[in-house]
Amino acid sequence: MAMTENEFDALADATLERIVGAIEERAADCECESKTGGVLEVEFADGSRIIVNRHSSAQQIWIAAKSGGHHFRWDGERWVDTRDGLELFSSLSKLVSAQLGRTVSFI
Repeated sequence: MAMTENEFDALADATLERIVGAIEERAADCECESKTGGVLEVEFADGSRIIVNRHSSAQQIWIAAKSGGHHFRWDGERWVDTRDGLELFSSLSKLVSAQLGRTVSFI
């Protein structure tokens, strides 16, 4: 679903804010920092990180984690992984849980 650059940025920024809130609420044992340009850096006690960022030219949200990279495209209702079709917050729950060593749900 094609959007204007402004529409994409607004939707992506709202999603990034939602991610920050979810992490702060449910994964207090990791640190979430917003960087300029639509980038979130989630740091864990062991020093590992998950990076979440908006990629405006592709109109996607990208996640880089220990397990690899994931690209999410808006389908009109939700952000879905371009490879496996999983929803963004479901995938993020699995990725954060794996790096924390305990189950965390953002759904």
